[in-house]
Amino acid sequence: MTDGVPRPGPLRLGGREFPAGCHAVMGVINRTPDSFYDRGATFAFDAALRAADTAVQRGADIIDVGGVKAGYGEHVTAREEIRRTVPFIAELRARHPDVVISADTWRAEVASECAAAGADLVNDTWAGADPDLARVAAEYDVGLVCSHSGGLAPRTDPHRVAYTDVVADVAATVTHLAERAVALGVRAERIVVDPTHDFGKNTYHSLELTRRLGELAATGWPVLVAVSNKDFIGETLDVPVADRLAGTVATLAISAWEGARVLRVHDVAAARLAVDTVAELAATEGKGGSV
Repeated sequence: MTDGVPRPGPLRLGGREFPAGCHAVMGVINRTPDSFYDRGATFAFDAALRAADTAVQRGADIIDVGGVKAGYGEHVTAREEIRRTVPFIAELRARHPDVVISADTWRAEVASECAAAGADLVNDTWAGADPDLARVAAEYDVGLVCSHSGGLAPRTDPHRVAYTDVVADVAATVTHLAERAVALGVRAERIVVDPTHDFGKNTYHSLELTRRLGELAATGWPVLVAVSNKDFIGETLDVPVADRLAGTVATLAISAWEGARVLRVHDVAAARLAVDTVAELAATEGKGGSV
């Protein structure tokens, strides 16, 4: 307990419980025409449903639905974001009643509509840019991702960003946001923190966060990592988006070993195998390697 705020035990989202040592794989569904990864492959409603069905079949515990590209691009109004996400979430809820559904949005207005349609988690990657977002999570009794963006406004990129200690800055920010959310009525067991690789960070910062992720896990809040095919992997390996799977899987495995609990990914099958392997390795640690 810190400052009177109870630390969560198992992570509870929707009807699911994820205890310590259990890794939840979050499959990404982009209801956008300009995603950096799939270039609109799941923008169409039916294509998105097929992709979600496949992700669940391949082991996704959570489906994360987004209606706005994270980076620069055409302006998307809240009304258009709702049109892209809310009917899809409602259909996904009907098709997969047991899967955890996440709404990737920084807007309270959108989050409210998504939660009413069946979302179990609000994935805010922009560090509480809309201060009412936590209130929405409390009102609907859904989960909330508390993230770090280095003070950037939504959909902007960092320019010569610098930190004295990026891990310390991230830990302080997400802990503050998590404690604020609890004070506003969000259940501690429904809160996840995300260092938000590449958001408000350069490649060095994202690598440092990965190496020292255990320090963030030590705060006691369940940690989500969203590293799949990101620029820091591409820059480190000097490869385009299409060739970042190996680097992604390696980073996911290290993150899981260091304590990450939720892994947001594009390739669910590869991620599931990677984190299940980490779980088996962790389970046999100290047992002489016998299985």
